[in-house]
Amino acid sequence: MVTVRIVAVGKIKEKFTKDEISEYLKRLSKYCKPSIVEVEEEKAFDNSPSDIERILKKEGENLLKQIKPNDYVVLLDLHGEEIDSIKFSKIVEKIQTQGFSTIDFVIGGSNGLSDEVRKRSNFKLKLSPLTFTHQMTRVIILEQVYRAFKILNNEVYHK
Repeated sequence: MVTVRIVAVGKIKEKFTKDEISEYLKRLSKYCKPSIVEVEEEKAFDNSPSDIERILKKEGENLLKQIKPNDYVVLLDLHGEEIDSIKFSKIVEKIQTQGFSTIDFVIGGSNGLSDEVRKRSNFKLKLSPLTFTHQMTRVIILEQVYRAFKILNNEVYHK
C-alpha cells in the first residue's frame, strides 16, 4: 500500500479545517497510508527581498529534510500543470506502477518555494488559477487524492 503524505509549511489553526483534513485522512486510509507532515513557518522580519530569500531558504531546507530520496514529489505550484481529476488519477496510478512507495504532495509557505525544492520535484501541479489559502490547499489536495483512488477503483464518487 502506497504512502501519501502532505508535506507542508505551517500549522492548521482552524478547527473546521482540521476536521475536514481528518475526515479525508480517514477516508483515504482504505486506499493508502495517509499522513500530514508540517514544518515550521519562518517569521518575516521586514519582507525585504533578502528577508524573503532567507525565509524560502530555511523553509525549503526544512521541507527537503522530510523528503526521502526515493519519494515521488508532487509540488503544488502556481506554475505547474493544470489537469482534470481523471488525468490526476492516471498520474497517481502511474506513480505506483513505477514502484514508488511514497508520494509527497509539497505545499510551500506564503512566500512560495525555494529553487532547491522546485528542483527536487518530480511533477508540478497547479490546482487552479484561483488563489487558495495554504490551509485550504491541504483539504483540496486530500479530496483530489481521495477522488483519484475512487476513480482508480471504479467506485462511484467522481461524477
